[in-house]
Amino acid sequence: MPGTPSAPGTPGHPVTPGTPTGPGTPGTPNTPGTPAAPAGTRWQPTPGLAWQWQLGGGVDQSVDVPVYDIDGFETDASVVAALHAKGRKVICYINAGSWEDFRPDAAAFSQALQGTSNGWKGEKWFDIRKLDQLKPLMAARFDMCRQKGFDAVEPDTIEAYNQKSGFPLTPDDQLRYNRMLAGLAHDRGLAIGLKNDLEQVPALLGDFDFAVNEECAQFDECGRLSPFIQAGKAVFHVEYKLGTDRFCAKTKALGFSSMQKKLELDAWRKPC
Repeated sequence: MPGTPSAPGTPGHPVTPGTPTGPGTPGTPNTPGTPAAPAGTRWQPTPGLAWQWQLGGGVDQSVDVPVYDIDGFETDASVVAALHAKGRKVICYINAGSWEDFRPDAAAFSQALQGTSNGWKGEKWFDIRKLDQLKPLMAARFDMCRQKGFDAVEPDTIEAYNQKSGFPLTPDDQLRYNRMLAGLAHDRGLAIGLKNDLEQVPALLGDFDFAVNEECAQFDECGRLSPFIQAGKAVFHVEYKLGTDRFCAKTKALGFSSMQKKLELDAWRKPC
């Protein structure tokens, strides 16, 4: 489904809420080249915050949780504003590692940037070594998130180095790319989450403000995300195949914000 992240094993291995100030204040979008926001001005999600993750269908705004993670392209600024009016923080889902033929900016990505299919229809891995080409394109996407009033970004498919991308990518290539994304977000006063990429958690912990994980319980990997919790940073976690009775006790003990979701990531959720 368009916008739906992948699960581990497939390509992509899918401060308490408050009002940010300065560059992080909704309604004042930053422009490329804006100096980084001072530490403390952007939203810093802390462990244990309940959340809703919906990438399919119209956003159900009735879920009583402090954090929503929704599609950046498909969500209008009015929806973000409505969620803010309810006291919610809102994360902008963006595919930062793969080309998607159904996005309105698809033509901006040259053929040379596109590798093999990532397993989802209409999607191909990016050649993340080409930072000079990808940086302005990602900056434009992050600008969109900022202009719509989002508080944070969730960049998806950011572990191409351990997938069959069609390019000879290395772990260092991925680190450079992911840090570039973190810089773009922070320059705009946006928090940013590390999506999966568990092998690089130790190296990237200082660059990212929270983590988003799919199926760490199913693959017995949740302990690898503990550094985020120890650093006072939220881990937003979902399982698809396991029922809540199979993972909630463990992930709650770890301090995660966990729930069961359907793979299509519609409005349905079963939180721990």
